[in-house]
Amino acid sequence: MLRAIAIAWVMIYHASLYSLAPQQNPLVGFGWMGVDLFFVLSGFLIAGQLLRPMAEMRRPDYRRFFWRRALRTLPAFVAMLAIYFLMPAWRERSDIQPLWTFLTFTQNLGLAAMPPRGFSHTWSLCVEEQFYLAFPLALALVALRPTPRIVVGALAGIVLFGMLLGAWLWLAHVASPPFDIAGDPDSGPYMRLIYYPTWSRLDGLVAGVGIAAMQVFRPAWWARLGARPNLGLAVGAAGVVAAAVLFQNEIGSFFAAVFGYPMIAASMALVVASGASPRSIIGRRAIPGVGALAAGSYSLYLSHKMVLHAVAVAAAGWPPAAQARALPAALLCAAAAGAALYWIIERPFLELRDRLAGRSRTPLAPEPVAAPTG
Repeated sequence: MLRAIAIAWVMIYHASLYSLAPQQNPLVGFGWMGVDLFFVLSGFLIAGQLLRPMAEMRRPDYRRFFWRRALRTLPAFVAMLAIYFLMPAWRERSDIQPLWTFLTFTQNLGLAAMPPRGFSHTWSLCVEEQFYLAFPLALALVALRPTPRIVVGALAGIVLFGMLLGAWLWLAHVASPPFDIAGDPDSGPYMRLIYYPTWSRLDGLVAGVGIAAMQVFRPAWWARLGARPNLGLAVGAAGVVAAAVLFQNEIGSFFAAVFGYPMIAASMALVVASGASPRSIIGRRAIPGVGALAAGSYSLYLSHKMVLHAVAVAAAGWPPAAQARALPAALLCAAAAGAALYWIIERPFLELRDRLAGRSRTPLAPEPVAAPTG
């Protein structure tokens, strides 16, 4: 359910970039927060896969983990990358980052918001791929002395580091004039130095790791958290709304840049933890189509901006009455393209992955996909 909500939220936001949806609508305008929900989900599910063996006094199978991650994320990504570079006329934007930045998953470092670039939304995939590499190493180091104090200290230290770095970057490079805490933020350096880079976007992943550690190592705390899941969902949703009020828009003030992302992460983590309970309002019953949307969300994420742009260009020549239906037409076309990518590329490699590396042994939830946005 939550993956479906995240991808739908981000798609509506991206549709607004092509004048298919009204960005003045708060629900649309803050759709970029869907990426934070994806980050929390990824941190929660990935950490659970590696922490559960440790709780059972076993060493995580890192080789198997990396094989599963590669077969999960690379095939569909490489297929879309080939389309973007071999068929440039299909891109939603003519400009694009160099190919090597995509192949090395460093495209999010130094990425400028202007001019808009094609396939730029994969900046969040870069964050996740870097997390897939760094988290097992960090876990191996923590496992040398796995005390609760060290684990909590490490997670809190990462968040605090991100806040301090964000504060410095905002004051020194984003504020106009510099070092004016009440100054106006410059959107260019804000996006390049704070919004896109991994070092500023670890809050959601760390929050996900935190609730996974609670579920695995402190089941009594987890049960207490899930005792009233709908209350947890309401509090988490209220925190997201409060963060939206603090941000006001995607380009955050000093306090939004420093405190807003941790606030979103904590609120989303509460939503994820509460939503994991079968007693919650979103976990109680299945909604037709939601499972398919969640399963295909990665392929949909990779392909949807290209399709939304194509429909927006075509709709500009439609009669006024037909233009009112441009948004549903764009979403349907994006869903069809995402389904094609899923069934032709992603699904066969998922089946290959399960044959070669075995199915996931963790009972947490379906596996995550990279977070979409931007």
